[in-house]
Amino acid sequence: MYIPAKVNFHHLLQQWDGFGINYVETAQTPDYTQWPQDYGGFSLLSEDQRQEILQMIFGEDGLKPGVFKMFIDCFQQDEGKLNPPAAGAIDQANYDHATTTRWMRYFIREGLRITRARGADLRGVATLYGPPAFMTKIRKVRGRDMDPAYETECAKYIVAFGKYMREVEHFPIEYLSIHNEGEDFSRWPEDGLDPNIGTGHDYNMYWSPEHVAAFLPVLKQVADASGSGLGVTPGECTGWTRFAHWGYANAIAESPEALDALGLITSHGFYGDGLFQRWSNTHANTGIGQLRAHRPDLHAWVTSTSWKEMDARFVFELQRAVYDTQVNAIIPWAAVQLAGGWVGGDPNPGCAFSVKPDGSYTVEKGYHYYRQVCRIGQPGMRVAAASCAYTPCAILAFAGAQTGHPDAFAIVNTDANPQKLQLRVVGDAARYGCYRTSPTERGVDLGAVAPENGLFLVDCPPDSVTTFVAMS
Repeated sequence: MYIPAKVNFHHLLQQWDGFGINYVETAQTPDYTQWPQDYGGFSLLSEDQRQEILQMIFGEDGLKPGVFKMFIDCFQQDEGKLNPPAAGAIDQANYDHATTTRWMRYFIREGLRITRARGADLRGVATLYGPPAFMTKIRKVRGRDMDPAYETECAKYIVAFGKYMREVEHFPIEYLSIHNEGEDFSRWPEDGLDPNIGTGHDYNMYWSPEHVAAFLPVLKQVADASGSGLGVTPGECTGWTRFAHWGYANAIAESPEALDALGLITSHGFYGDGLFQRWSNTHANTGIGQLRAHRPDLHAWVTSTSWKEMDARFVFELQRAVYDTQVNAIIPWAAVQLAGGWVGGDPNPGCAFSVKPDGSYTVEKGYHYYRQVCRIGQPGMRVAAASCAYTPCAILAFAGAQTGHPDAFAIVNTDANPQKLQLRVVGDAARYGCYRTSPTERGVDLGAVAPENGLFLVDCPPDSVTTFVAMS
């Protein structure tokens, strides 16, 4: 029995800003002088190896991402180097943006070079991973609570990083994000006196909904007064359920100043099974919809999400984020990871490339599954309407929409059994190039295919993603 399915390239949904990439460098070390952490592992590779990976990500035959994320770690300012009180007064001599970010900057710099050489570009967001220790009440790395005396100085810390990356490195950073999973108050003891560093967590600080709503206008004021040209986001909850139901969307919607300051909606997109569990996160767009009711212009980006088992389920969750959460971009968690490099055991070990301690690397299956969709969802395209009458299968479709990119769609089968689809495509192309990734295939070229009587009959192997790209 064939499963009814449809793609309609004439039925356009939200604008698509792109799939993305993220290199994580300094993430857990409490003392960079004692442990100069490079979680991405590029420091262990030769230049030839690094360039091989970069080509597989940014090159013409690679992933071709459209957006990227950078982290602002907590080691870039000492307490003795503070700025004057005026909102726009930022002295870059007070900061060291280079020491702890060498390989992250290399990754973006070379990625931009390769991307621009093929006539494309990138857009970026920079996220505060955690403020310097002296800005917290307990004056330690990963202190839970901000010292109110340093609110404006913290805003300048974030803006200074963005300005440096734009003006010195010439990176196309567009947005500044307030926090990394700062909603999760349970990561510290109740009194907040222990930073709980070294127990598997990365940098963080607790950001209540009220704190986020109050800080957004402060950050925007500093960004504007300093002439940075940077927009601001509300930070990144662990998932969209928390963004909505833990009060963050409410707090912003209830503050005209916060709502006016907002330039982009952001959250991580980690999904948690089990509706009645504390760790549950769905792909609902409740919080996004609430803010768009006030500001229809707002785009929303997923700024981190799991690679799952680096399989079809990973791509299935990307599809759900696009159609259910209605986001405009998705950046998965660290694409390049040093094997065993996460203290406490990595909760998200999936990736595209795994760097080994001996200086070798492997291309993981997650790379090939991501490549099935990352390449076809290019910036400026539009999400196209798609449907499939079998829940374990899903379709992710993008319309060219005058961008010059071809219409394309990907069929995801997460089922343990092969499935057959009877697929109707409403579009202008007579033929489609086809390629597939499955447990036994890695982007295998299936050749050109054409519909019969307006229909495709598609055989989808278990745990597979099959991609169709319109041919001229």
